[in-house]
Amino acid sequence: MEKKLLRNQLARYIAFDFLAAALAWVFFIIFRKVNNNIGLSTLKEQIFIDDNVILGLLIIPIFWLLLYYLSGTYKSILRGSRLGLFGQTIFTSIIGVLIIFFVVLIDQEVTTSKEYYHSFLVLLLLHGFFTATFRLILATIIANKIHNRVIGFKTIIIGSQKKALDIYNELESQRKSSGNTLIGFVNVNLYDKYPVADHLPKLGWFKDLKDIIESHEVEEAIIAIESREHKNINQILTDLYQSDVIVKVIPEMHDILLGAVKMTSIFGAPLIQIQPGLMPPWQHSIKRLMDIILSIISLVVLSPVYLATAIMVKIGSKGPVFYTHERIGRGGKPFKMHKFRSMYVDAEINGPQLSCEDDPRITPFGRFMRKVRLDEIPQFYNVLIGNMSLVGPRPERKYYIDLIVKKAPHYSLLHKIKPGITSWGQVKYGYAENVEEMIERLRYDLLYLENMSLAVDIKILIYTALIILQGRGK
Repeated sequence: MEKKLLRNQLARYIAFDFLAAALAWVFFIIFRKVNNNIGLSTLKEQIFIDDNVILGLLIIPIFWLLLYYLSGTYKSILRGSRLGLFGQTIFTSIIGVLIIFFVVLIDQEVTTSKEYYHSFLVLLLLHGFFTATFRLILATIIANKIHNRVIGFKTIIIGSQKKALDIYNELESQRKSSGNTLIGFVNVNLYDKYPVADHLPKLGWFKDLKDIIESHEVEEAIIAIESREHKNINQILTDLYQSDVIVKVIPEMHDILLGAVKMTSIFGAPLIQIQPGLMPPWQHSIKRLMDIILSIISLVVLSPVYLATAIMVKIGSKGPVFYTHERIGRGGKPFKMHKFRSMYVDAEINGPQLSCEDDPRITPFGRFMRKVRLDEIPQFYNVLIGNMSLVGPRPERKYYIDLIVKKAPHYSLLHKIKPGITSWGQVKYGYAENVEEMIERLRYDLLYLENMSLAVDIKILIYTALIILQGRGK
């Protein structure tokens, strides 16, 4: 899928959503005036000078676009079903109209309470009608282009034998395309012959999967491996989940994957779409909004604490106030993480070392900071600029990641999400003292990955606050 095409489709959705919101507001104002027995001779004049109309044409549509963004509407405009889109539109319309009534309309004068209910219902019907109609038209146009192979998603087949060939033949023979534009295959074992090679080019083998996905801009991957190749499924899934590709499997692999992933939908025979248990888009948007708001509040409210801590760090030992070091973040990309310095200068002059309970490299004040997590508060800046989140797996140095991956390759799955100031593993273990404890903590971070939700984030933040107040940090 070309990025230009995706941007054009997104621009159409945004433009028609804006138009739908503006039309709904104008017709709603007309309804209010007619309902209040305003003469038709003066109706036209009053509508075009009414403050509510101006407000609607300028502010109300922007409010709706923001609400759609937060709900994740614009993240899957090319892949969602029309029925799902309609349901999401109705649900979001109800929420948005409720907000508008409580913020904009609740204080306006009415004759009876029934007018509130009538007005609510009319605005909901108007907004839902215009928005759903425009969206269904756009979605139908997109669906037709996908079915007629005008639009397609770059897809690879992981596998090279009979099952891979069967799935190739079935996809290519579809009267209505599922949207998969096959660009090649990836072999899992070495064979004398690859049956699917008569139809698709060989892009490499599965151990180079990450490089293949990046170099060919792969959007979807279909796993069609033979029974004798199942031993490699963990590494294949680990590499796939580090990218943003949609993963699909043939039905025969369903039993292997049960319990390891969450089923989302049957995406047309004969493929089943799967994904790890990440947050739905609307929760991701709210999570980011929470990160920004709470980080700004913390940076402002805790400014006296920042100042006092900086002074104590400076008095406690020679060296800089802040400790800045490279960590690995989402997608395996490095970033600079900031902390208050809790160790003496040149603490790692002999190479990277993990701290322990009686670590002589930690300053006296640094030991106190670690107990109450004061050393971590500069990371609110990392959260604000988007390198980190409030809740997520703790970011590690590449040196230790390489050691962990040798024993636990699935650690790489954590790079699917942003690292955090606190985490499930951090609440359980605190600072890890060795690689084995890092791997033990990994179990809880993977559980978080599979059960991400706003409720889990709030629970982790509450437990973190209790640890800080009780001074139980390690």
